[in-house]
Amino acid sequence: MLRAVKPKILALEPMAHFDFEVDAAAQSRQRSYADKRRKDLEFAVGDRVFLRVSPMRGVKRFGVRGKLSSRYVGPFEILERVGAVAYKLALPPRLAGVHNVFHVSNLRKYIRNSAHVLEYEPVELREDMSYEEYPVCILDREVKKLRSRKIPYVKVQWSNHAAREATWELEETMRREYPHLFESTS
Repeated sequence: MLRAVKPKILALEPMAHFDFEVDAAAQSRQRSYADKRRKDLEFAVGDRVFLRVSPMRGVKRFGVRGKLSSRYVGPFEILERVGAVAYKLALPPRLAGVHNVFHVSNLRKYIRNSAHVLEYEPVELREDMSYEEYPVCILDREVKKLRSRKIPYVKVQWSNHAAREATWELEETMRREYPHLFESTS
């Protein structure tokens, strides 16, 4: 019986050898494609980086929940390099429960941009830690049409806020509470 099986095995051997060659060629080709896009990331102590957080359904991490949460948080300063591919970050106190050493694949370099720096103006606070906002100007007008009614709205820029943070308010309410805004536009 062994003699009858041996020729069949020998006949299959070249095909098995061929499969290994095909697999090795495919593996080599895939490696070359992957290496073209791969870049080794290295950071220096003092660099600032973003930390990647992966959104998971029902899991609340870093204070935000859901698929619309941020993919990256930060920027954080690198304190030291730990091993060949890990870095220790300076995390704020609100992230005290998070381990501060991360693999390089979870980091993205932060490129300083002057648009990221927020200017602030001092605001007078009341005793109850609130402050007064007042409208600065009207930026736009719009009429919303319902079935049988037309409702006029105005886009109002508020004090201590930029123009991009303007809100749509009922024109009737704004005329009643802030008539000085409409004196020059009427």
